[in-house]
Amino acid sequence: MTSHIKTLAIALALSGVAATAAAETVLIHGEAGPNRGARAEALQWFADQIAERSDGEMRIDIQWGGALFKANAAMQSVGNGVADTGTVIAVYYPQEMAGYGISDLPLDNPDAWVGMRATDALMRKSDAIAQNLADKNLVYIGTFTTSAVHIGCADTAINTTDDIDGLKVRGTGAYGKVFGEFGANMVNMSIYDAYQGLDTGLLDCSQGYSYAVTALKQAEVMDSYTLLDWGQVGGVGIFMNLDVHESLSAEEQALLAEVGSDMADEFGRLITAANDAAVEAMRGQGVEVIKLSEEERAKLVAAGEPFIDEWVDTASRVGLPGDDLLTDYRSLIADYTEERDTQGYPWQRN
Repeated sequence: MTSHIKTLAIALALSGVAATAAAETVLIHGEAGPNRGARAEALQWFADQIAERSDGEMRIDIQWGGALFKANAAMQSVGNGVADTGTVIAVYYPQEMAGYGISDLPLDNPDAWVGMRATDALMRKSDAIAQNLADKNLVYIGTFTTSAVHIGCADTAINTTDDIDGLKVRGTGAYGKVFGEFGANMVNMSIYDAYQGLDTGLLDCSQGYSYAVTALKQAEVMDSYTLLDWGQVGGVGIFMNLDVHESLSAEEQALLAEVGSDMADEFGRLITAANDAAVEAMRGQGVEVIKLSEEERAKLVAAGEPFIDEWVDTASRVGLPGDDLLTDYRSLIADYTEERDTQGYPWQRN
């Protein structure tokens, strides 16, 4: 049983005019995060566009702040019908969401828009990923990203990979594992606790995302911020209960896919601006902003390759064509990188 409902909106006319009735499709969306920040703004944009483009015949009712389920229960909750759609984070499901997890790999692409466009295209074109999701009673709708992974430090700075050795570091997925390979002492800590960790010395450095540094006020306890220009964590997106999806009309399904795809452009605009503003704010607070040299960045990229190979093995074990998906994804990254370089971002073209 799902929470998807068709409501009959009855408008009672005044002065003897006959009553009219129109069917309205309401979809319940579960979001573990709060109603603030760039992702929340993009999710609200998604809901607003669904209502606008359907002339009010379809509506998304967003339940914020984990009201329906926590982030680590999203996949099974949507599949079981606790919500019609929900925000699912792939890192919580390395086996079950292996196909989507390809967007979390350190693939030498730090650009948020390029990553989202490549991920969205792969998720829509791959029959293997679609079937893997269908086995979990899920359908892909659209994607977000946490954006590029960088690192901020207190009382130290990372200018080269040699500087990583011996540091106490809070890491993110494969990016954290690579830092461990360079000699970092990895600390298991949430990004939300990194402020205290940096302030008390439990951490020397914390990997994260520029907009999050500002949102969590971490610049107050950072002395340096190194732009790695390496990769991003992109496995964050909207998924839908398959049974509910199949109950919709073809026009409603197409609308969800259209707005879900367009969301990559809107969130790309929002997150790019938020990240740029965050880096400038850090400079204004006296944080040293460092950019790795191409030689040092290449060392990180090379050190990430074994973890990409691990993903291929994981994908293959769950029945996905890992090598083929990786080839397709890298090709899509190259295509959208070229589009950005030749045409600019979509929000810059008009």
